[in-house]
Amino acid sequence: MDFINEIKWRGMIHQMMPGTEEKLSEGMTTAYIGIDPTADSLHIGHLVSVMMLKHFQRAGHKPIALVGGATGMIGDPSLKSQERKLLDEQTLRHNQEAIKAQLSKFLDFDSDSPNAAVLVNNYDWMKNFSFLDFIRDVGKHITVNYMMAKDSVKKRLSGDSQQGMSFTEFSYQLVQGYDFLTLFRDRNCVLQMGGSDQWGNMTTGSELVRRTLGKEVYALTFPLITKADGGKFGKTESGNVWLDPRYTSPYKFYQFWLNVSDADAEKYIKIFTELPEEEVKALVAEQAENPGARPLQKRLAKEVTTMVHSAADYEAAVEASQILFSNKAADILHKIDEATLLAVMEGVPTFDVSRAEIEDGIKLADLLVDRAGVFPSKAEMRKMTQGGGVSINKEKISDAYAPASADMLLNGKYMLVQRGKKNYFLLIAK
Repeated sequence: MDFINEIKWRGMIHQMMPGTEEKLSEGMTTAYIGIDPTADSLHIGHLVSVMMLKHFQRAGHKPIALVGGATGMIGDPSLKSQERKLLDEQTLRHNQEAIKAQLSKFLDFDSDSPNAAVLVNNYDWMKNFSFLDFIRDVGKHITVNYMMAKDSVKKRLSGDSQQGMSFTEFSYQLVQGYDFLTLFRDRNCVLQMGGSDQWGNMTTGSELVRRTLGKEVYALTFPLITKADGGKFGKTESGNVWLDPRYTSPYKFYQFWLNVSDADAEKYIKIFTELPEEEVKALVAEQAENPGARPLQKRLAKEVTTMVHSAADYEAAVEASQILFSNKAADILHKIDEATLLAVMEGVPTFDVSRAEIEDGIKLADLLVDRAGVFPSKAEMRKMTQGGGVSINKEKISDAYAPASADMLLNGKYMLVQRGKKNYFLLIAK
């Protein structure tokens, strides 16, 4: 696989230094991408970087994932209007381990192959670097004029920013540049890849290597991912879409990809999957013929959910998404876990009810009228029940005055009540 051709058709190249393609054609090449360790999980905003490393390794090259422990303590000013909260070393180490575990799903770290992936942390070579040594050995090679010319600096120093820029942030590009110098010197890493907002920092690194060692290294950026409507990619009303199921359930993760627009689905399926070009073209053609069937979104959601979580999680998410419509909904409801159930029922009106009363066999009419207010009156509930319009956990009930029981509680805690075709209510037993 030719790496440049592969990422080119996928729309993953923004800028590339002259000579990059020729360098890669010479044989196995080492490249790195920096990853911000400010949380103990990656989110889907990181996935472009991860997929770049994945394609790079598939093409026979050696990827390095650099966790920015040192730079994470400073905060990159690129595209930021104010400084970030600084992290302590213990938090950074915890985040690093969590991130490596996630990256292991995409990259081969453990084989004996010469292009096995490597994880490094720039804190390891920065922690004992004294300030005097740094400004003598690194700072003297890059002029202030050169640093001031960077867009990330100019924007923060312009009248648009009320915050100004601290010396800490101003020095960020030198610290990142020293990463490139270190990786070139210690691991023969000749290429840095990253988002288009990193171009200024990356060229500072290549310039530092050239001025310090007289060697040429290269940089390649990918476009920052946006949504067709101009909204921020990867953000939902509840915040970031995380890779860790503790923060974003596999069901919600699956739903994010399933609900992207047609235009975004066509772009994302190239970037976030390994599907070959011909298969993507076939899916695009299928979507054009029958957009209502949404083949692009369905395949995108399947590929990414399976890759990030597992095939079992994907199947469970598909099942869960059918709860409100499927004939097998009653069986599905009794199988899914609490987090998925709550994710599916997000936005459904809820009522807190007494577990003790349910266990004691309270009449359903008393529960759903007096305790929960699902129905305005028992007469209305009785009439709708007789007409087959009332279900508990997707199973129709025939007697409004039948006793409730603990067996009706999903995950020992929840009861899903359906009134008519479209009205759902979730009872929470406490």
